[in-house]
Amino acid sequence: MSNDTKKFDDNNQSLGTQAARQLATTTKSEPQMQGISSRWLLKLLPWVQVSGGTYRVNRRMTYAVGDGRVTFTSTGAKVAVIPQELGELPLLRGYEDVEALTALANRFVQKEYKAGEVITEAGKEADSIVLIAHGKVNRIGTGKYGEPLVLETLADGDHYSYQALLESQDYWQFTAKAVTPVIALILQQSAFEAVVAQVPSLQKHIEDFKARSKKKQDTSGQKAIELAAGHHGEPVLPGTYVDYETHPREYELAIAQTVLQIHTRVADLFNDPMNQTQQQLRLTVEALKERKEHELINNREFGLLHNADLKQRIHTRSGAPTPDDMDELLATVWKEPSFFLAHPRAIAAFGQECNKRGIYPTSIEMNGSHVPAWRGVPIVSCNKLPISESRTTSIMLMRAGEKNQGVVGLHQAGIPDEIEPSLNVRFMGINEKAIMNYLVTAYFSAAVLTPDALGILESVELGRS
Repeated sequence: MSNDTKKFDDNNQSLGTQAARQLATTTKSEPQMQGISSRWLLKLLPWVQVSGGTYRVNRRMTYAVGDGRVTFTSTGAKVAVIPQELGELPLLRGYEDVEALTALANRFVQKEYKAGEVITEAGKEADSIVLIAHGKVNRIGTGKYGEPLVLETLADGDHYSYQALLESQDYWQFTAKAVTPVIALILQQSAFEAVVAQVPSLQKHIEDFKARSKKKQDTSGQKAIELAAGHHGEPVLPGTYVDYETHPREYELAIAQTVLQIHTRVADLFNDPMNQTQQQLRLTVEALKERKEHELINNREFGLLHNADLKQRIHTRSGAPTPDDMDELLATVWKEPSFFLAHPRAIAAFGQECNKRGIYPTSIEMNGSHVPAWRGVPIVSCNKLPISESRTTSIMLMRAGEKNQGVVGLHQAGIPDEIEPSLNVRFMGINEKAIMNYLVTAYFSAAVLTPDALGILESVELGRS
């Protein structure tokens, strides 16, 4: 002890607090963990029991003609379409002749447009297909009274219009205008026809596509069910049947695991006032649940971000999420939407846009908490939705529940050594270093029962003034 400290202690007239603490009991909190979030998705998803470990989603027969997004490569400023990715175009879905696809890919011409420039103009001859490699494009039509009307916003990987390659002397029904600087790849009809003329297999594929497109479908692309209504007398009623998909999708329960290790000395001696094994297990389970929610959103096989139908993905019109964008998202999941799911920063960005317009969304109560809502649909936060380097993210809207043909979580309750539904802890023994091992496992997955149950607002920009 230093002389200064001794001098200070000698002047004390009572016992100091530092010395008194040696005889006192410290009140302790349980171990805290910053990574624990509200995990709204896990709370709000209806969970379906999957007894056999696999869940099959049976649907009506749908004529899938392809409406995917195209991927590109770039070398310096030069952009090229990957030949196999042309199979994402409706016209070429299922065609696998790489040489023919390469010949088509090589005939695309790169063009760049400034914001505000017209790419294709309504009324002009439609003689090309346009792939959007980078940037945003508005498809603009004409309203009832002649005013311009934004029909759709296209962005990276989108395309229009394969119909132009199937017909001659047809005309654009809309104007495509660049919202931001745009890089597009354009294939002229003449170049397409030159390749088709040289490849008999491609000719046959196109003829099959035309025949398939003529089959009767309903507005959802499903095989039509023939019905009669409003008739009089005794007409011959149409015969029909409901066809099913012959290869329905199956979801196997995914797994998240870890091995919790605890030294026997710690478990034996340091359990007052809190049990060390229980606290270690509690925090491990919390981390496992966080990972579970992350996988339900981001897993490339069953995650919701990757399983939304491409027709259910829309882009923001200007960048930041506006009330108009949220209304358009509601239009994609218009049948009994359950909740929006958004990153907290995306919710803040939406609030800023509402403030600019003098709009103040209401809040509603969910599970004892007040959350913001739009058009009566709650907006719940989820920090698992990724934010890209360009500070963009996505907002999801879903209809939940098996009866509603919506989005459901999948699990199997009743597994051995279960501590929560579909989550168990199994003792694995003690090794030669006196360390106890516990296997902690969670089984789960998610399924989108019908395509219109999930919609995604993409390219949501954050932090704009």
